[in-house]
Amino acid sequence: MISSIYAALAALWIVWLSLGVIKVRRAKQVRLGDGNEPELQAAIRAQGNATEYIPISLILLVLLELSKSPIALVHVGGCLIIAGRILHAKALRTDNLRYRVLGMQLTFFAIIGLAIANLVYGGLTVFL
Repeated sequence: MISSIYAALAALWIVWLSLGVIKVRRAKQVRLGDGNEPELQAAIRAQGNATEYIPISLILLVLLELSKSPIALVHVGGCLIIAGRILHAKALRTDNLRYRVLGMQLTFFAIIGLAIANLVYGGLTVFL
């Protein structure tokens, strides 16, 4: 399954973001919460945001692949998810508003596109 590639990349990205949180926690000596540390707050949100958007994106991607949609469509969706999440997380960590917006745009485009594609290749075919 092609979607397993993107699921694996997303999982590794979440682990990378989690390690980033741990690194900042150790450097700032914050055991719980964010210690009112802006760098830790950004790291926590980058990780949290990824864990909020990646699951629904991957569910849609897997369902699209299972519905026998074109392989290229699955790759486009997967690439958009990964690119959007990486851009967004990097932007949060560096306070780059332009990349943060672009990351969210890619993520929303992927989710909306995958939802529509699932309706076309999966859901609507039931009624036809």
